[in-house]
Amino acid sequence: MAQARWLDDDEQATWRSFLLASKLLMDQVERDLKKESGLSFAYYDVLSRLSEAPGKSMRMADLAVACVFDRSRLSHTIDRLARDGWVRRQESSTDARGQLAVLTPEGMKEVRRAAKLHVERVRELMFDRLSAEQQKQLREIGEVLVTGIADEAALRRMGWPMD
Repeated sequence: MAQARWLDDDEQATWRSFLLASKLLMDQVERDLKKESGLSFAYYDVLSRLSEAPGKSMRMADLAVACVFDRSRLSHTIDRLARDGWVRRQESSTDARGQLAVLTPEGMKEVRRAAKLHVERVRELMFDRLSAEQQKQLREIGEVLVTGIADEAALRRMGWPMD
């Protein structure tokens, strides 16, 4: 068995800082979104991605990849959003096995309302605290991590820009 490559003090501090910042940011965004709009971040994420998709619809499998959900979690999420009248399921006209999630006009209203709250909170919590150079560095670091972790097929399905 190979020896563990333990983190040195600087690496440990970097790792812990990244984890804590990520968790605090997401927890605060989740709390604020839930309090102000009644939506969880997971629901907002699905509605937001559908609002940006061509035809306001996506294949369920692609939406699961884009949201980093397993198919079961996405199916339950879509069921809940459908009960609220914000999303509907539709058979794919191009793939007999595929189903689409389609954003309804009511869902579009909901995501627009929540997006105003969400973007302002993200700006306050993150972007207002970082210089333009720090934002660029963070984006570049994120790109390195994402492309190093996710496989190319998943990145394409997420709509990740490929070189």
